[in-house]
Amino acid sequence: MNKSLQKIYFDPYLFFSLFLLSILGLFFLFSASNMDTSIVLKQFVYIVAGFILMITISQLDPDIFRRNAVLFLTFSFLLLGITYLFGPEINGAQRWIRLGPFSFQSSEFLKLAVPIFLANFLFDKKLPIQKKEIAISLLVIVCCFLFVFRQPDLGTALIIAFSGLFVLFLSGLSWTFIGGSFALLVVSSPFIWNIILQPFQRQRIATFFNPESDPFGASWNIIQSKVAIGSGGLLGKGFGEGSQTHLNFLPETETDFIFSVIGEEFGFLGVLLLLSIYLFILLRCLYLALSARDRFCRLVIGGLSLTFAANLIINLCMVVGLLPVVGMPLPFISKGGSSLISLFLAFGIIVSMGTHKKFLPQ
Repeated sequence: MNKSLQKIYFDPYLFFSLFLLSILGLFFLFSASNMDTSIVLKQFVYIVAGFILMITISQLDPDIFRRNAVLFLTFSFLLLGITYLFGPEINGAQRWIRLGPFSFQSSEFLKLAVPIFLANFLFDKKLPIQKKEIAISLLVIVCCFLFVFRQPDLGTALIIAFSGLFVLFLSGLSWTFIGGSFALLVVSSPFIWNIILQPFQRQRIATFFNPESDPFGASWNIIQSKVAIGSGGLLGKGFGEGSQTHLNFLPETETDFIFSVIGEEFGFLGVLLLLSIYLFILLRCLYLALSARDRFCRLVIGGLSLTFAANLIINLCMVVGLLPVVGMPLPFISKGGSSLISLFLAFGIIVSMGTHKKFLPQ
């Protein structure tokens, strides 16, 4: 009996913190959706499926991910190609693949495939990593970014880029190279603004710097979000009592701006509880990374957990007006099956990397 239990790879700290976060997410979503039980039930199904996938994935040995890293990245690109060829266009964007009654966002797989591929490519390289290795890594990151950016989906494209850049940084990227890259980004910003960014993306950035220029148009979302969070006070207005939410002043309450709903209805203490859970999850991931069996596992855990942190930080900064609105869900809280499943898969991989201590026989 004990031997069979030892074969189950499981991290109770991550499992129960993610379980608590998911339950709170259903609670918040019920209010944000104006008590729409169909939305909550659908999200509940995704959560159950996500936990099953997470536990299943965590049983796989890390060597399986390492040996199939190229295949996983290739498969993710094929899914993107299928999306471009056959995916329906919804609200001017082509991001989804439909399978009968279900649909999923194919770019979500790249959030996992890119850090695994780069970790496999870089884990056995000498430090500091060489220019050739940096160039190949950046080529992969840029290609993945541009593929998703063209859908267009700037938010997901940024997260995919971050997922690769974090692994590259953890692999031993020099601060000189980082500084030079930042300087190059600043110099090329006029080209990015005029050639790469779509008109609606330029408008979002412009209103970010001057929200008062169009308070009833492009700036409406962020202004109402600030009002909602600011009016919550210490304890909030109470469950289902948010005026900005339930009088339809605040848009996208179930997705991008659900944190604003939490701030309005549950106040500072509710926000503090939520952020404490996120912090605990990140600290647990840090522990798993430090205790992982090899450099490949540490790079994957580091890349995936920092990507999770970036997703969280971008959403929080977005809803309080510190970043332009780019369409970024709040992890495990916002409505959405594709992003939720990809998060559970990511944590399944993290648990696999952090709990398998013995190597497979060669």
